[in-house]
Amino acid sequence: MAKMFLTRTFAVLGGLVVILMTLDLLGESGKILAPEGNGEAELWFYVSLRVPQLIERFLPFSALLGTLIALGSMNANSEIISMKAAGASAHQILAPLILTSFIVGVGLFIFNERAVAPAYGTLTAWEAVDYGPIPNERAGATNVWVRDGNDLINARSVSGRGDTTRLEGVTVYDRTGGVIEFLVSAERATYTGSGWQLDNPRQFDVSAVEQTSPESIVIAEGVTPDQFTLANVEARSLNFFELRQAIADLEAAGRSTSSLEAGLWHKISGPLSTLLMPLLGAVAGFGLARSGQLFIRAIIGMALGFTYFVADNFALAMGNIGAYPPLLAAWAPFVLFLLIGEAVLIRTEE
Repeated sequence: MAKMFLTRTFAVLGGLVVILMTLDLLGESGKILAPEGNGEAELWFYVSLRVPQLIERFLPFSALLGTLIALGSMNANSEIISMKAAGASAHQILAPLILTSFIVGVGLFIFNERAVAPAYGTLTAWEAVDYGPIPNERAGATNVWVRDGNDLINARSVSGRGDTTRLEGVTVYDRTGGVIEFLVSAERATYTGSGWQLDNPRQFDVSAVEQTSPESIVIAEGVTPDQFTLANVEARSLNFFELRQAIADLEAAGRSTSSLEAGLWHKISGPLSTLLMPLLGAVAGFGLARSGQLFIRAIIGMALGFTYFVADNFALAMGNIGAYPPLLAAWAPFVLFLLIGEAVLIRTEE
């Protein structure tokens, strides 16, 4: 039963990934090939970054379909009837699938930590430069905006931590009363302890329409490095331990972390959702195949699984905007549908 479940789950997953990757590549290939010098190698690089994300998103869904296919075929061949006639209960019949799905969930968590998070971060950085050359030093954040009083500061990328933080592609919009008076740009800026030293700055006077090149400019006195390094923390681009460290840094800086905490706990509850799929899809494996209700049972199992994914995405969205507490946003759908699956199984079979 475990072998049947695994083969059908990964067969469905492979088909979904191939189809969805093809459609995605058709939509993005024009943008990828637009920068000069990009070619087939960049297309395959994009595929290598997108495939892990597709696997992460659709493996639980594939486990649901794998359960429906495996149990449905066993029911049609009267194998479920034979096991029940031998004295096996519904929970005993499902035990191999649940154990296997738990192992798959643990594997998915490790895969997310090792492959999905780095791939998502790299793809985000690549998209930020319109599929052009990615900076040699991996940026901690890209396209970061910080406000200093009335002034706005934009950094194309940010690298390092603490006093070693460095900004690349800096543009300062010096405003008075909402009107831009000066534009100051530099290739990089380093933290001096009280402000940010610009390297080879260029200053443009908007009113005089004149550009100058001062020898040295220090900007944003009082703006700390964490305002840049923690400005665009993306939960999906960090693994569990990196995200937990970022949350601790944000809390130390007095910043809100509720949306990131929801993402942190969802890194565990998301992969473990594979554990629910045999339970939600079990309704397709029981009942008499000759009664003609096997198809209806399969539809019910699929509807339960789809409803779980909708509820999970909704709860996570509510957690991201602070409407739900982080633990509730991450774990409430899992617990709710665990109880629903058990109730359906006990009501109909036990």
